[in-house]
Amino acid sequence: MSSPVPQRRLGRSGLIVSRLCLGTMQFGARTEEADARRIVDHAAERGVNFIDTADTYVNGVSEEIVGRAIAAKRDYWVLATKLAVPIPGEGPNRKGLSRKWIMEEADASLKRLGTDFIDILYLHREDPGTPLEETVRALGDLQRAGKIRYFGLSNFKAWRMARVCAICDSEGIDRPVVNQPVYHALNRMIEVETLPACADLGLGVFPYSPNARGILSGKYASGEAPPEGSRAAEKSATGLYKRLMESEFRPENIAAAKAIAAHAKKRGIDPTAFAVAWVLANPTVTGAIAGPRTLAQWESYLAAFDVTWTAEDEAAVDALIAPGTTAVPQFADPAYPVEGRAKV
Repeated sequence: MSSPVPQRRLGRSGLIVSRLCLGTMQFGARTEEADARRIVDHAAERGVNFIDTADTYVNGVSEEIVGRAIAAKRDYWVLATKLAVPIPGEGPNRKGLSRKWIMEEADASLKRLGTDFIDILYLHREDPGTPLEETVRALGDLQRAGKIRYFGLSNFKAWRMARVCAICDSEGIDRPVVNQPVYHALNRMIEVETLPACADLGLGVFPYSPNARGILSGKYASGEAPPEGSRAAEKSATGLYKRLMESEFRPENIAAAKAIAAHAKKRGIDPTAFAVAWVLANPTVTGAIAGPRTLAQWESYLAAFDVTWTAEDEAAVDALIAPGTTAVPQFADPAYPVEGRAKV
């Protein structure tokens, strides 16, 4: 049996988590519950103790599956879920970060998850229309009620992360312990401000989409239809999931991913494992969230821990996508020079 996945302390908190977090966006959508349970059990066998879901994943079905899958070992798992993205239903308040919605949706998530507490409640995205003070005070109340243990941020600008931490300090509420941004070799923009801010504020960093939603596997070819069964080929995708996939499936990304995959294969490394290893090689990154559809995909993510990262690997990616930029030129914003991101 392979060695256990390594663990790290999460930010400046006392919480210890595995460096790979099991993402469950596919559970209930493209992954049946029986297969999801096999993935969860396999993850625990390898020492993974961090699992991530959200209220909006398959309209709450992912939370329900996760709750059932971890029930027998609930105290072993560090369970994270999210809120803020709109949820179908009547009325204008079923979204965002108002006190009303935070309180209501936290209770709804607890019910779907079948648990008395959530270890980490993420604010899934910013809500510019709600004062951050209102949001932070609601989270403090949830902590005092024992419904959540910690909270985290996702898709927040660096200055708003700092503002949240300042409000926490003034209100006597524990700061967020983790940030969850998008980060992969084709999109390095968080290296400019977000990662330095996390280091300064004491937040752990667990990026999502380390494999660029499958693009970095090298299985796509520019100008060709995506392979049957792949995420890009899914015609039923709608809403947030569809927009996220479209943001990655671009000719520039596909071309750069092909080059990175060729380098990985030359080194005898599976491209997916190489992509995850690239994320983990950043010293500011605590770990990565991997969202598999199948057990085989999950095992390819785990293989990242068998990769010995080298200066040549770092240089190969840098030559294609400069630090702090993206593979898609119109999205790149190298406002400030970024120094070396990792020592190898």
